[in-house]
Amino acid sequence: MMNQNLQIILRIAWRNLWRNRRRTTIMLVAISLGVWAMIFMSAFMRGMVDGMLVDGLNSLPGHIQIHHPNYVDDPNIENSLPEPNEQLRTVLDGEAVTAWSARVRVPAMITSERESRGVMLLGIDPEYEPQLGFGNSVIQRGRFVADPGEQGIVLGAKLLETLETDLGKRVVIMSQDPDNNVADRGFKIVGVFKSSVIADEEMFVFTGKETVQTMLNIPALVSEIAVNGQDARDVETLLQQIRAHDSPLQTTLPWYELNPYLGLMANVMDGFVLVFMIIIFLALSFGLVNTLMMAVFERVREIGLMQALGMKPTTILYQVMCETLILLALGLVIGNLVAVVTILPLMDGIDLSSVAQGLQMAGMSTVLTPSLTTLDFVLASSVVIVLGLLAGFMPAWKASRYRPVEALAKT
Repeated sequence: MMNQNLQIILRIAWRNLWRNRRRTTIMLVAISLGVWAMIFMSAFMRGMVDGMLVDGLNSLPGHIQIHHPNYVDDPNIENSLPEPNEQLRTVLDGEAVTAWSARVRVPAMITSERESRGVMLLGIDPEYEPQLGFGNSVIQRGRFVADPGEQGIVLGAKLLETLETDLGKRVVIMSQDPDNNVADRGFKIVGVFKSSVIADEEMFVFTGKETVQTMLNIPALVSEIAVNGQDARDVETLLQQIRAHDSPLQTTLPWYELNPYLGLMANVMDGFVLVFMIIIFLALSFGLVNTLMMAVFERVREIGLMQALGMKPTTILYQVMCETLILLALGLVIGNLVAVVTILPLMDGIDLSSVAQGLQMAGMSTVLTPSLTTLDFVLASSVVIVLGLLAGFMPAWKASRYRPVEALAKT
């Protein structure tokens, strides 16, 4: 009996919606556009944040880093740590780790025949480094570091321009050894890399790890051990596994502590999306209330007649709420489909090179790739249903409160 009554209410609600096709169609289009805007803009916002996260993690921090306890606050040669021991290597070579690399990373001064600049000198092992996201794929000209004993150096394209030098020329690198003596060495430029973040091109220079260790007189010592897990947003388990091997001479930190800005952006993204969706649908809710209220006003006498024939006020309330729910459901289906159809062709990325300088200064890539997530569809649907039903409750309550005699007397 209950199912039969529900079917009748739904059938009446459906017919009532299409009594005024123009008004219902306009409201349906508005809801669909609102849903589309929620998902479309959310996909772009998430794509922007994910792009910043990827570019940030490709700028050499990795998902997790192991340092000397004082290195983060004072990144000098004195705050080095030993290369991974057997116990730590067991974790680093495990299934939870996709890539890891031990590096020497110290402040230095680079001098060409015309200019000098402060840089960050990185001594790397090219067998491990490319797996962390930095390697041959970013080389614009020349080649990447060939082996840990590499005698050449790889510079960023922007730094090359600043130093007014070129591939094949020589530069001098100066830094400080543990005894506070100046250590310097001449290097031939063997490669030029290009980065989506222009600050990286100006800051980082690469050569062999063993070469830097010899130059600075720190055999078997490194500045950091960078580790990548399966998912940058879920590193807690791996973090605890590595921290179990921490000693007084080393400490382990996740990327969101090493780069608080990226961590904050990732954490508040869901909040931004939810607020954005609520703002959009609050604007639409006024139109929804107006549409349903007009539909109720046009049927005052009809509502009064149904009450006179024995229909309960709660049934009238359910009927108008069913009209609201049907309208919202149709808008959700259409809006979601349109969002998917319009976003999928853009999933290969949108070229924003026309505003490249501003984006690079903000630490963003010049290619924006939208990110479709199930969470955004769930959030959009939840916001539309909850706020839509709240907006539809007022006209539904108004309809259920009519007195039959007064309603039948209206013309």
